Amino acid sequence: MLREWDRLPQSMRTEEVRPYYEKLEHKKISLFLKRVFDIVMSALMLIILSPMMIVVSTAIVLDSKGGVFFRQERVTQYGRKFKIFKFRTMVLNAEQLGTQVTVKNDMRVTKVGAVLRKFRIDEFPQLINILLNDMSFVGTRPEVTRYVKRYTPEMMATLLLPAGITSEASIRYKDEDKLLEVAADVEDTYVNKVLPEKMKYNLKSIKEFSFIREIGTMLHTVVAVIK
Repeated sequence: MLREWDRLPQSMRTEEVRPYYEKLEHKKISLFLKRVFDIVMSALMLIILSPMMIVVSTAIVLDSKGGVFFRQERVTQYGRKFKIFKFRTMVLNAEQLGTQVTVKNDMRVTKVGAVLRKFRIDEFPQLINILLNDMSFVGTRPEVTRYVKRYTPEMMATLLLPAGITSEASIRYKDEDKLLEVAADVEDTYVNKVLPEKMKYNLKSIKEFSFIREIGTMLHTVVAVIK
């Protein structure tokens, strides 16, 4: 649920964030329904998908050295840090072998990982993060701390809500790796070009937030993955 304004981190109590906060203040019923939906659906989906997730886990272990899950520190609501759950799609110690963003035909991606990424199956373990209240089905994708430190004052408004598995920005930039593939400097392109564009959609989603709109985003995501 939404905190009182005075209980927000100081970095978020700014004039740039206030208009977004005031919008959400009038959406308490939608925020409540959002959390109830997250709890019920994530628990149900974990039960239904557990057989497939066991098969995927086995395939990952047989395909390359390393564990089943990729755990990385990310930032969610109010700037709180958490460890994200994802199926491992890259070789062991991939972060030491390249940037923290992935490009198309990234040599660090395993054979099984390429399939998991294509159909976004690698995101399934984040259902655990949703149950733990680290994330939501819909919301701004959680970034690592180094990128959050580059947020503008207005971008901090995206931390008023939990990070999400999908969003309008995620749908529009689902082929983000292709854009970064041709960049001379991947890190610079992501921080100064891709991230600001994605944030325009994320901020717009907060202004127009409603529970029904989020259900629509989830359906839109399914259609985008199928296409």
